[in-house]
Amino acid sequence: MTPPAPRRGLAGLGRRLHRRTAHWSPTVRGLLWAAASGVLFSVLNATLRGLAQQLSPMQTQFLRYLFGLLVMLPLLWHGTLASWWPHHLGGQFTRGAVHTLGLVLWFLALPHIPLADTTAIGFTAPLFIMVGAWLFLREPMRWERWLATALGFAGVLIVVGPRLGLGAGTNDGGVHHLLMLASAPVFAASFLITKVLTRTETAGVIVIWQALTVTLFSLPMALLAWQAPSALQWLGFAFCGLLGSAGHYCLTRSFRSADISATQSVKFLELLWASLLGWLMFADLPTQTTLLGGAVILAATLWLARREHQRAVLAGEPGS
Repeated sequence: MTPPAPRRGLAGLGRRLHRRTAHWSPTVRGLLWAAASGVLFSVLNATLRGLAQQLSPMQTQFLRYLFGLLVMLPLLWHGTLASWWPHHLGGQFTRGAVHTLGLVLWFLALPHIPLADTTAIGFTAPLFIMVGAWLFLREPMRWERWLATALGFAGVLIVVGPRLGLGAGTNDGGVHHLLMLASAPVFAASFLITKVLTRTETAGVIVIWQALTVTLFSLPMALLAWQAPSALQWLGFAFCGLLGSAGHYCLTRSFRSADISATQSVKFLELLWASLLGWLMFADLPTQTTLLGGAVILAATLWLARREHQRAVLAGEPGS
């Protein structure tokens, strides 16, 4: 059963984009949606790192999702209550609770480790996602997907291997790196739940209910360490809300377009964006290993996109 959709807003924009890209294979569309979400999330992570260094991580988490919800409220006026009400309310709250847990771990670590390390550790999530999709969603795991993901992960190791060590140069014994690493399988579970929800829910409904549920679950923790934000910080959170909502919408569209395992290798491109933003915002210059690893990542991503498109053409897949 296809859920009702609002006449305008996110759903209308999605339909227009779908018509313009109808001649592309679903996998290529999924990869492009995933790549767009990666750019948005990279800018979001860099902005949040700066904010989390000034305010409590739990308050930062709450305000990021509160503003993510606020920027979407105008969209609610373009549809009826039924068009935004989910078919599986329990699934939305389950996804929100799981995602909140991952965010707690992530935000506790975020202010204490470099942006490149944050991004690199996050690349372990696709490995958990692929295994979960294979075990629980019965998605096919063709050799091209395994190889592209392995090459992408090898590129990450080239970038971070020479300098990433748990607790190296710190006084915390690697606790914050371990917290960041622990968030990866939790986020993977959240994304798998999202994939299931896309079978009955629109992307707009999923994004709005994620913002609502995470905001509700995060509020008690934020109140325990509340500080009055400055005007510039309020503006930063508004910017984060816009980026986060747009990023999650693109990510959800990628899940609707293609198998979740087919889109995971493109996430490794986020390391390039993180390196660039680290240089611009935190004066972290990219090294030769960053450039080499980025080349490996890019080559693997483009190769997979080409292979998936050729397979879709040969199979006569709709839209190929």
